[in-house]
Amino acid sequence: MKPYTELSIALASDHAGYALKQTVIAFLKEKGATLHDFGCYSTESCDYPDYAHPLATAVENGDYDFGITICSTGNGICMTANKHAGIRAALCWEPRLGELARQHNNANVLGLPANFISEETALAIVDTFFKTDFEGGRHERRVRKIACSC
Repeated sequence: MKPYTELSIALASDHAGYALKQTVIAFLKEKGATLHDFGCYSTESCDYPDYAHPLATAVENGDYDFGITICSTGNGICMTANKHAGIRAALCWEPRLGELARQHNNANVLGLPANFISEETALAIVDTFFKTDFEGGRHERRVRKIACSC
């Protein structure tokens, strides 16, 4: 995997994920990653699709290497990102899930459930996710079948 200093990462959250997003941003800045925050920008109630769609479009277009989405459960914002054919957003609540999402699924967006994990766990997941490479091999065939060609 690339070192943090060579990674460009897009982030998005809703109001419930805002505080954890700030913690993740500080962690990634300290590591030297290039970041873009697509919002939200406060704890005022908002709608996660308004931020997830621009993030997903930017990752899908190659403007950023990866994305991180955060909402209360992580579900809604991941579901929204996954509506984009080029996105493989994985909801992870422990480091091993982040590792497997990269190794087996070549996930390009990490989803975090802000109301269900501690800051320490979130940072461990983020670090594991970005330090893990896609294994390819038998997984490559499966990953190519994820996007709907309906």
